[in-house]
Amino acid sequence: MENKINGIHHITAIASDPKKNYDFYTRVLGLRMVKKTVNFDDPNTYHFYYGDREGTPGTILTFFPWGSQIPAGRRGTRQVTEIGYSVPEGSLDFWLKRLDANHVTYNKVAEKFGEQYLTFLDPDGLKFELTVPKTVDNRTPYETSEVTAENATRGFHSITITSNKIEETAKILTDIFGYKLLEQHVNRFRFVTDAVENAAIVDLVEVPGERAGHVAGGSVHHVAFRVANDDILMEFRKKVIEAGHQITDKIDRNYFYSLYFREPGGVLFEIASDNPGFATDETVEELGTGLQLPPQYEPRRAQIESVLPKLV
Repeated sequence: MENKINGIHHITAIASDPKKNYDFYTRVLGLRMVKKTVNFDDPNTYHFYYGDREGTPGTILTFFPWGSQIPAGRRGTRQVTEIGYSVPEGSLDFWLKRLDANHVTYNKVAEKFGEQYLTFLDPDGLKFELTVPKTVDNRTPYETSEVTAENATRGFHSITITSNKIEETAKILTDIFGYKLLEQHVNRFRFVTDAVENAAIVDLVEVPGERAGHVAGGSVHHVAFRVANDDILMEFRKKVIEAGHQITDKIDRNYFYSLYFREPGGVLFEIASDNPGFATDETVEELGTGLQLPPQYEPRRAQIESVLPKLV
């Protein structure tokens, strides 16, 4: 099996109110709750995973909803500042009306690199783009009664990283991850991998004078890049170390194995494996229906369930 980074695996962000987050992503955006679990480091708070029907890497958006006490973040450098979803051609009118009906903050449709996109903010101010890609995205969407296949998101299109200087971040993408610079417009540089057809784009935006952002509510905590299995994961660990960067040991996250390192531009990068996947403690049909606890917290289930907010 080829030793490649297969685009984006998942993106993890910070939210405030769990129920508000759950309602927005499952109802307004029409994503599936793939896994309802808890934070490994704080089991009295949730960790939500949203995605397609099967929890396919490249569709997974996760949240730490830390409650109303979490301060609001601030967009700036050293951050993932935009999350892009792929949507079908002709669907942006549907999304404009849907966002407006649900009192979501959005901008008018714009274009970059020859693709139309619609920008909006989630309830905590996290910034998204719904993009109609140049090449048709044939991934099977998850459907709800309100968001059907002709309009539903297909998974990630891209992420945007904002930096004071992009050179060293670009080296991570090209020299270690195998991305190539596709095109540039002013201070936005588009990098792509040919390892996969979708969730394959990273935009780097260079703004030398802008101040660093603050990661808190409504901010991306980290972005995870995808490998096929944990053997390949460890090959990338060697590459990162050989390039002179510090990286964690392999961590078992129950549904994937992970490595973490902070790239030179300041963003926390993760490399995550496809194995074992989300259908380990639930079947595909059952995904997201029950509270799944890491084994070390199972003896505390009653206490944990008593403090977690109700979602429905």
